[in-house]
Amino acid sequence: MKKILVPTDFSPHAENALKVAAQMARRFNGEIFLLHMLELPLRFNDPISGNNSNQLPEALFFMKLAKKRFKELMSHDYLKGVKVHETVEFHQAFEGIMEISQKHNCDIIIMGSHGATGLKEIFIGSNAEKVVRNSNIPVMIIKNERPNFEVKNLVFATDCNLENKQTLSKVKKFVQKIDAALHLVYVNTANNFVIEEKAQKDLEEFVKGEDLINYTLNIYNDVSIEKGILNFALSINAELVGISTHGRKGLDHFFNGSISENLVNHANIPIITFKI
Repeated sequence: MKKILVPTDFSPHAENALKVAAQMARRFNGEIFLLHMLELPLRFNDPISGNNSNQLPEALFFMKLAKKRFKELMSHDYLKGVKVHETVEFHQAFEGIMEISQKHNCDIIIMGSHGATGLKEIFIGSNAEKVVRNSNIPVMIIKNERPNFEVKNLVFATDCNLENKQTLSKVKKFVQKIDAALHLVYVNTANNFVIEEKAQKDLEEFVKGEDLINYTLNIYNDVSIEKGILNFALSINAELVGISTHGRKGLDHFFNGSISENLVNHANIPIITFKI
């Protein structure tokens, strides 16, 4: 985790994400790219290269305000000793986040969420779902303050669909980087029941050829996939839950229905997404 992108609107929720990013940067000797997007009205041109002189005072005002808030953030103890690149961009949020992550070859995006209402309330609103859906690098969503964030156990839920096996390779690389144990879980429900023998065989086939080292294969029974994932994570005291997202269909097509979105909406535990 050498390069961490943290989009911010300077809200407490975004700061929770920054605090987690600071801990990860300190642990892995990484650096943070702290990004604030200034989404000026569409009638405005680019304040740097545009010709509309009437827009310049307002653009400069927002720029100065952002710089002031950056300065306030940098004064906090949790950022001492951490290399932080402060960036303000006049850009639409989604496009700007994706552009900056690619420009700096970031390893992960860490974003804050307001909580119970989930993705629709992540500080950049509907743009957040676009980031999660389209990002080729992992996206971690933080809801609450995590003073001592260290991932020793990561739960990754799977339906063992071999077409999505490339996601497992991404998860493997991530857990190796953070030196965490990987716990794959297949959730059995009454509506979609699979006998344990078959579920175990499917799990073994899913991980075949990946040369995983520190991992477990688990079958968990519950009333729904969402509850099964969260209850299993709780049962082993996991610090992080990983889920797959599909760039074409987005969050509404993880396994079935809106499981990914529900997890993000209802889980207090941090969630990390990996694009299929």
